[in-house]
Amino acid sequence: MAISGELGDERSVELSGGVIRYRERGEGPAIVFVHGLLVNGDLWRKVVPRLAATHRCVTPDWPLGAHAEPMRPGADLSPVGVARLVGEFLAALDLRDVTVVANDTGGAITQILMTRWPERIGRVVLTPSDCFERFFPPPFSTLPRLLRIPGMTWLLSRVGQLHPLHRTPLVFGLVTRRAIPREIVRSYLGPMRRSAGVRHDLRRFVTGVHRRYTLAAAERLPAFDRPVLLAWASEDRLFPLALARRLAAVLPNARLVEIPDSYTFVPEDQPDRLVELIGATTAGGFAERHPTHPAGPVEDHPGGADLDGSPAVR
Repeated sequence: MAISGELGDERSVELSGGVIRYRERGEGPAIVFVHGLLVNGDLWRKVVPRLAATHRCVTPDWPLGAHAEPMRPGADLSPVGVARLVGEFLAALDLRDVTVVANDTGGAITQILMTRWPERIGRVVLTPSDCFERFFPPPFSTLPRLLRIPGMTWLLSRVGQLHPLHRTPLVFGLVTRRAIPREIVRSYLGPMRRSAGVRHDLRRFVTGVHRRYTLAAAERLPAFDRPVLLAWASEDRLFPLALARRLAAVLPNARLVEIPDSYTFVPEDQPDRLVELIGATTAGGFAERHPTHPAGPVEDHPGGADLDGSPAVR
């Protein structure tokens, strides 16, 4: 589980697929964070403290390989299944008009959530994320095939412990400009080393990843009319800025803001700027639709079925 006390008190909730552990801090309008593969809530440790002064910040550990408690053996850990878990989580905590903030693989999951179970979402902040054909992006696009090989998930869990590799493209070199503290890396990579159940969850999710999920979500995103901020790293090497522009073009109420001096993990590289942008979004800073859509989004250049059985967004 996330180890950062800055994220608040430890809690848990039981969902259809198993127990989700999370941390909570602050009071006010709810913000729920969705991290990506092989990280946990610690990704948001630099963001939550400032937002918690005016918001209820809820930071779960999703079952993406850095979670402490394995899911049930029969849990659906496909991309749609994990998106359903996020929707169940919002319902279990009775959160409404939620701001969902997502990164990396969590952005793909959030796009699925937006198009299948959007009823509790008030607005979305997407930092660099899998989308369209890039689920996963190169060079990680080979992972679904690799983890189908027996023993490969175990080998990955051991290779990830080698500290000299942490700044290489094999681990975190492509997603952060700066080194992640060693104790946070242990929080991310320790669970899959210690737990066969966590490795099994990781393998089930990764081997189910396919671009058909993000392409299907992209077809449905024009029906999502709530505000979406695309807080995108202009130097990202996995998810180029062109992807953010494509997303903004299909979303009816989108704003694209470029963030310099960052790679994919914007909450790690540029947390202060991200806090400012999230705060402006929750305050209704761009609630109006851009009048030129779909010709182009507002752009800043800084230096399935519903959970209750109703139809999915089309």
